[in-house]
Amino acid sequence: MTQHETFNFVVVIWIGLAFVITPQVSKLAAPYGRHFTKKFGPTIDNRLGWIVMELVSPATFAFFFLRGDQIKTPVTWLFLGIWLLHYGYRSLIFPMRQRTRGKRMPVAIMASAIFFNVVNGFLNGQYLGEYGPVYAESWLTGWPFVAGMALFLLGMLVNWHSDNILLHLRKPGETGYKIPRGGLFRWISCPNYLGEMIEWGGFALLTWSLPAASFFIWTAANLIPRALAHHDWYDRTFEDYPRNRKAILPFLL
Repeated sequence: MTQHETFNFVVVIWIGLAFVITPQVSKLAAPYGRHFTKKFGPTIDNRLGWIVMELVSPATFAFFFLRGDQIKTPVTWLFLGIWLLHYGYRSLIFPMRQRTRGKRMPVAIMASAIFFNVVNGFLNGQYLGEYGPVYAESWLTGWPFVAGMALFLLGMLVNWHSDNILLHLRKPGETGYKIPRGGLFRWISCPNYLGEMIEWGGFALLTWSLPAASFFIWTAANLIPRALAHHDWYDRTFEDYPRNRKAILPFLL
């Protein structure tokens, strides 16, 4: 078995783990944010933990992308830029805008996120830096890139707009939760999660790669159960919560 074949085998195993683990973890909402509990051991400041665990992804991706021997073309540099664009927002801008002073998250949650981001960053960075094809500039006019880029930008817009609504629910000094309204919140409880799923579905399409597809699968495996938990929490917490809303897919789920 060649190194490339071994690499592909590891990616397939990684995808399989998503289908095995998801039914188990979906029974318990990850204990951070509104689902926080002290039962999971030592905690860390929520903002600091978020920044640390999210920065691991672009750092790992960039490291393995740059150290790989595959020819770097303008297209693959663009792929790197897309990854850094998302994580520049997710790891730095988003947490600094959060009004979460005094909130904590379990160190175990941060550690599990770091583990995932290391594996995911390695698989995608190693593929594009070492095992992937030499993406010619003509790739930019092919349907996978055009459609995938459109999806990525759409997802990013949905994600950022939904985050903006959530971030402005609290006035300075407030710590409680309110019912979000406007945008896709008219139909679903977690459009920010839907946006992120669309983003990585688009990335998988525009790179046409197995590791990127594994990222989309893991994103869905993580965010769909969490969206369902959020939706159930909203229903139980607010008597006037809109009954026509779904959790993450308008009119469906």
